[in-house]
Amino acid sequence: MGLIGNPRLRHILAAGWHGRCPACGGASMFDGWLTLVPRCPACGLDYSFAHADDGPAFFALCITAFPLTFVAVWIEVTFAPPWWVHALVSLPILAIGCLGSLRPFKGWLVASQYVNEAA
Repeated sequence: MGLIGNPRLRHILAAGWHGRCPACGGASMFDGWLTLVPRCPACGLDYSFAHADDGPAFFALCITAFPLTFVAVWIEVTFAPPWWVHALVSLPILAIGCLGSLRPFKGWLVASQYVNEAA
């Protein structure tokens, strides 16, 4: 069975991507952009087990920022634009990419901790 065929992995990815409770899937695990709710309002799951810490930032840097930096370097090498083009194109792409990926990464880590009973 491949990774995508693994039902635990599919559950982790779905719960994390949508930011839903990994136990019931009925309510959001977030209160705001990155803050976890203390308890799931639907099933009462206590999120005190969840310690994502710097994991989402690490994955955002490694998986999101690293490839996007190559895009910025490619733009520089291919077109040699003035600095303001990078300020208008490269910096927003990096900022939106990294900030946008933090929540799914945190959701995946929390769901993974729940599914794998990491305490």
